[in-house]
Amino acid sequence: MRRVVRGKLTRMLVLTAGVSLAVLAPRQGWADNLTDALIGAYNTSGLLEQNRALLRAADEDVAIALSALRPIIDWTARIQQDYNRTRTGALVTDNEPATFFTGLTLQQLIYDGGASLLGKQSAQETVLATRQTLIQIEQQVLFRAVTAYLGVLLQEETVAIRQNNVRLLGEELRASQDRFEVGEVTRTDVALSESRLANARANLADAQGALSTAQAEYVNAVGRQPGRTAGQPRLPQQPRSLGDAVNLANRNHPSILSAQHQVRALDLTVEQQRAGLGPTVRFQADVGITENFRNDDNSNTASGALIYSQPIYAGGRLAAVVRRAMATRDASRSNLLNVQKDIRQGVNDAYVRFQTANASLTASNERVRAAQVAFDGIREEATLGARTTLDVLTAEQDLLDAQLAQVSARTERSLAAYQVLQAQGLLTAERLGLAVQIYDPTLYYNLVKGAPAQVSKQSRDLDRVLKALGKQ
Repeated sequence: MRRVVRGKLTRMLVLTAGVSLAVLAPRQGWADNLTDALIGAYNTSGLLEQNRALLRAADEDVAIALSALRPIIDWTARIQQDYNRTRTGALVTDNEPATFFTGLTLQQLIYDGGASLLGKQSAQETVLATRQTLIQIEQQVLFRAVTAYLGVLLQEETVAIRQNNVRLLGEELRASQDRFEVGEVTRTDVALSESRLANARANLADAQGALSTAQAEYVNAVGRQPGRTAGQPRLPQQPRSLGDAVNLANRNHPSILSAQHQVRALDLTVEQQRAGLGPTVRFQADVGITENFRNDDNSNTASGALIYSQPIYAGGRLAAVVRRAMATRDASRSNLLNVQKDIRQGVNDAYVRFQTANASLTASNERVRAAQVAFDGIREEATLGARTTLDVLTAEQDLLDAQLAQVSARTERSLAAYQVLQAQGLLTAERLGLAVQIYDPTLYYNLVKGAPAQVSKQSRDLDRVLKALGKQ
């Protein structure tokens, strides 16, 4: 486990004065950036905690499988009532002994064709598969935080644009009223301005509602209310080509690695079930004391036995278990092929999405520039009587649409960039260098893989680990 020093970015958000955006006061103090959102999500995610617990359960399966190779010692206490009738010629004798037995029983597997060892190896492969599943869950949690942060940022910028639109249309309405009073425009021009202003206020209310929804999603994803957002995040490094991205994903994506370990685990399970059809040799020993309730007799007993067993017939269950294991193994192999194809498609979709968003943002920037120039010119011409109020309002709407498209394209590019990262299997706390305590899946495994006894030092260490995790 390691810690990474994190810093916070500050940003002063200044919107263009005049027509394009209202001027906002600089934001003071520290602002929430994307890194803050990712750290919050990693530290508070219940989904991550759930899957870490599932991984610990898989770790324990290794210990359980290992225990089958070790001796089993049981203490037994037994009260027994027997009834015996013996006939010897004409003489019939009844005997009803009542006894109490207490002692120890030891069993040790000697040979089972390697079935128990294969079970342990299969459990180890399952642990590796579950670790990769945990990494994939981590990617989902962090990508949701990215989406939540960018969603809040998008809606904040949308609200700012629509607030500026309401202000501008309010100015246009006052100008129309002034010009109407001096006879330069008609009542129709005033009504047009009133209609556009009312529509702008309705759109502003919708945008504010969407912002509240985005903030609620942020709380769910990150674990706290959003602060002042620090603007668009710096884009992560992108792959040089689609081929590079696909190759990296094939080698690194946790879903593919998990599916590969699942196939190996089930291959071992098939071998285990086949080995289970062979003979088994066990050693059993008993030592104890037997007392008779009907008198003061007692005896010390000890016995040892080497037990050989071979399955012959179990109603068809033995062969069915093997066939079921083979079918499950075949299904996992098909799943691996499907996962590999899905990951390749996911990388392709994310890569194309980023390229498209990048081109869209470039076009949107040019659209805003042109719409701003057009609006400024038409508004100036309107003051000279060469343009109508409708022309001004139409140009203002074009500028508004261009600004909204610009902020949407900027957000889409950022989201697509992080989707490319996720598609390659790189959206993890460790690779992002987040200032969090990285969960180490080997810590718990190393404590339990040897199947420590309850009275051992390792078991006490485990108790401390579980207590630190808050599980006891």
